[in-house]
Amino acid sequence: MKIIRISTRVVNARMRNWVFVKVETDEGVTGWGEASLEWKTRAVVGCVEDLAPLVLGEDPRRIEHLYQIMYRHSFFRMGVIGMSALSGIEQACWDIWGKSLGVPVYQLLGGAVRDSIRMYDHLGGGEMSALYLQDQPEQMADRARESIAAGYTAIKALVVPLTEPLDSMPALRHAERCMAAIRDAVGDDVDIMVDVHGRTTPAMAIQYGQALAPYRLYFFEEPCPAENVAGMAQVARALPGVPIAAGERLVTRFAFRELLERGACAVVQPDLCHCGGLWEARKIAAMAETYYVSIAPHNPLGPIATAANVQFGFATPNFLIQEAIRSDVPWRDEVVTTPVTVVDGHVGLPERPGLGIEVNEAEAARHPFEQETLMQTYHRDHSVADW
Repeated sequence: MKIIRISTRVVNARMRNWVFVKVETDEGVTGWGEASLEWKTRAVVGCVEDLAPLVLGEDPRRIEHLYQIMYRHSFFRMGVIGMSALSGIEQACWDIWGKSLGVPVYQLLGGAVRDSIRMYDHLGGGEMSALYLQDQPEQMADRARESIAAGYTAIKALVVPLTEPLDSMPALRHAERCMAAIRDAVGDDVDIMVDVHGRTTPAMAIQYGQALAPYRLYFFEEPCPAENVAGMAQVARALPGVPIAAGERLVTRFAFRELLERGACAVVQPDLCHCGGLWEARKIAAMAETYYVSIAPHNPLGPIATAANVQFGFATPNFLIQEAIRSDVPWRDEVVTTPVTVVDGHVGLPERPGLGIEVNEAEAARHPFEQETLMQTYHRDHSVADW
């Protein structure tokens, strides 16, 4: 079996353009992967085109070999744009291999180690205004109730406001009021994750963590930017009762090594569409397991990404919980013919071969590339803020 064509299909989902990667073979087996990367769509599509000549004519089932070709024959090591392109191609090759054997991908990864995958919901199901623009306690409580009514037992919220490097008491009080409203709305049996979105410094993140700790966070995500691992470790040491989660902006196992060695987190969050694909994520997970660190893959992306993450979760021993968006756009499940189905906040063992998902290309074509909604945020003095 040989790869004869690699192409992309871009689907605009308002805040994001999903980049679907299609890999075709000489035996008629086609695989799909996802390489979505916010506000870098054109660059990722171009990088897929750059990588394709390296692997045309190769056997798609030699996944480690193909990874090495794309990663090392590019000479300059790739950042998140290049690794996203590589990840999309890599996922599609797993899809081809599973389809060629008639088995789900999780079986190729060592077989199932659990019977179901626990999913968590974003407030509002991932609709953009609910995620980033509705920041009042009452609104957050209402959105949390919607998630629980949909069957979820774990939710994530961004309760921390846009924050100065060091901010004042009103910012801390606002975060605490939002968190209290959510906890009161859902009760003690629901797990609540807080995403700080890398909005501030270690010193300020520690203050937020201390203010929110009484509400028993399931984990405290990306408390400060990922560039300085020592800063993340400082937060972890200062908040011994608050599990820190990080890693969505890191690519390859080499970036995760320092995070683990410094004891900077309790949960790693590689994104299978950025970190290097399924096999690289498995290597990251195995490395994390030796440090007794769980893995909860980052995934606010499209339906192919969710399918790949589910396959990964079923075969990974230290897997914790899976992020997925469910209502960013109303037609989300229409661009694929076999979407992942969540029942009572869980997904059952996939039965279809490969990643278990197919793209409805005609429907996908109804949502062509558009410039994504930009998230440009500023502090009170109009200096640039992390959103």
